[in-house]
Amino acid sequence: MRKLEKLEIENFKSIRRQTLELGDLNVLIGANGAGKSNLMQVFRLLREIRMQNLARYSLERGAEALLYRGRKVSPAMRLAVEFGEKGRRDGYRLALIPTDENTLAVDRGTVYAHDPQCENGLSTIELGGASREARLAVSEERIAETIRTDLASYRLYHFHDTSATAALRGPAEVNDNRFLRSDAGNLAAFLYGLQQAHPEHFRNIQDVFGQIAPYFGGFCLAPVKINPDKIRLEWREKGSDSYFNGVALSDGSLRFLCLVTLLLQPELPAIILLDEPELGLHPAAIGLLAELLTAASTRTQLLVATQSVTLVNHLEPEQVWTSERENGESVFRRLVKSDLRTWLESFAGAEGYGLGDLWEKNLLGARP
Repeated sequence: MRKLEKLEIENFKSIRRQTLELGDLNVLIGANGAGKSNLMQVFRLLREIRMQNLARYSLERGAEALLYRGRKVSPAMRLAVEFGEKGRRDGYRLALIPTDENTLAVDRGTVYAHDPQCENGLSTIELGGASREARLAVSEERIAETIRTDLASYRLYHFHDTSATAALRGPAEVNDNRFLRSDAGNLAAFLYGLQQAHPEHFRNIQDVFGQIAPYFGGFCLAPVKINPDKIRLEWREKGSDSYFNGVALSDGSLRFLCLVTLLLQPELPAIILLDEPELGLHPAAIGLLAELLTAASTRTQLLVATQSVTLVNHLEPEQVWTSERENGESVFRRLVKSDLRTWLESFAGAEGYGLGDLWEKNLLGARP
């Protein structure tokens, strides 16, 4: 599995210039407005670039708002990603400039591969510039094709909308089960697909969800009789013959079910991005979520933004990044265990302090 080993960002929103060398599990902590969401939005921008939607994306938001402190301070935005697997590393660099129409245009695009036989250790191919859209999407170069696959392999999930009218509470197209959608709007169809094709994973999802929802007696998933093209999320309660649908689940229970389904599915996306997955969860569910994230990081790569002390308490220092505003710009730093040894040893007594407790006591920074 290829991993995103390095991400370079220059002049995107609150991020002036940052280079992140990412691990398997990367959890961002920080105050509101520190830049966690802006870092997540970099991936949205990269997706739009890959899909040749840069012009529309930047028109809707405005280049002035996307550039760090506007075009007077930031005449160009630069992004770079580097993916690696088994000693091979390929990368993509892109420079974007503002236009008179307040959109972004491509100034220069480059793909490269690490090659010790080359003079500077890199085999570089220019993709050109001076265009409204990046040529990465249409290039026939092998490296460009590989990078396109890499950029298509990540997914951003946001399970915050659990209102009465949310898609995941209503009926779904029964055949919409190839992947779990970013808002879990096809949750019932996806679970039904797992029940049919991957029964062991389906049972595992039921068992783990039942640890947090002791009233849960199992799913009852089948196409709607009067409309076989549709399916609803139905379940039964322990000790009862009654059936309930997704509307009967609390917001927290439904969000946790989405997370369990995402992290326990048989084939994970190459990169999973989650923004505040702990929202509305009981502390016991957050502890179990931490275990699921750690286990999933052995099969995929995760980038998670959180405000949860409980979640951070279950993590190792090298899995945590702090996000802070310094002189008006967002700065991200990975925690180093050796730097925290004194604090961890001091607080590792009967009270059992963890990283989250140190964060709450303002010993890690990343606080207002």
